[in-house]
Amino acid sequence: MRAPLLLSIPSDESYADALARHLDSAYGVIVEVGRVERREFPDGERYQRILSQTHERAVVLVGGTGSDVDTLTLYDLACACVKYGARRLDVCVPYFGYSTMERAVHPGEVVTAKTRARLLSAIPHAEGGNHFYLLDLHSEGLPHYFEGDVITEHLSALPLLRSRLRQIHGGDFVLGSTDAGRAKWVERLANELGVEAALIVKRRLSGAETEVVAMNAQVAGRAVVIYDDMIRTGGSLLQAARAYLDGGAREVWAACSHGVLPEGAWERLRDSGLLRGVIATDSHPRARALGAAGAAGLELLPSAPLFAEALAARSMRRLRS
Repeated sequence: MRAPLLLSIPSDESYADALARHLDSAYGVIVEVGRVERREFPDGERYQRILSQTHERAVVLVGGTGSDVDTLTLYDLACACVKYGARRLDVCVPYFGYSTMERAVHPGEVVTAKTRARLLSAIPHAEGGNHFYLLDLHSEGLPHYFEGDVITEHLSALPLLRSRLRQIHGGDFVLGSTDAGRAKWVERLANELGVEAALIVKRRLSGAETEVVAMNAQVAGRAVVIYDDMIRTGGSLLQAARAYLDGGAREVWAACSHGVLPEGAWERLRDSGLLRGVIATDSHPRARALGAAGAAGLELLPSAPLFAEALAARSMRRLRS
């Protein structure tokens, strides 16, 4: 039986390489890193051709859905893998984009998380099934948006974050939230770490402006680590950091699973002077680009081992069945 074939979208090629290395070093699983010919036509249309043999092979496909281009590239490539005979399709999604739009609040809103899940569910099924691995989704209910016989597995980056956070002042810190909406996530992680949780309550002043009106914990003289599943523009994070510092915190850190950090966001965080450092996984291409550029104060935790562990565990389950 030939080794599994590993393919990826362009944005996640380095991530796929890291996954291949960890599968080999930690589990002795050798994968063939496949080749895909790509080019773009003058009108913006994209061409892809899988140059590696997929027929009767297990295919591992790595790709996030952080942009429309990435989403459609992943979808097109997955469809081609099955069309050309992939026996099994395992799709590793380090970052599932649009996940904050997981429900409609106002009439007419598009629930983009659901439409993206439906799109990926429409990938033709390989004989051995289509299995999606998803990392730290914004809402734990999102896997249920996938339809049909698709199997989903929700992976957690909390073990990585817990290990690193315990090193901050020997675990002597307060775990903070950006707002009350993330209270359950923060309380759960605080309990696992054995630290106090600090929650803040905001009042909306306008469509784009809020103010902090309450805090439930004493942070004076303490280090505070603000935890959220993702950091995008950093506006809520900086407002929370100011609130904790105004409450007497001696320093503030930030920790997240996904450092989305669109253009200008990292510079805004860095130049604010409010944060001692930012800890994130390397799940998002933007975070990896900043890390490669040597962004001072940004610490990235390798998350490919989480996918490697899940893939290796599934392989063992198949062998035992």
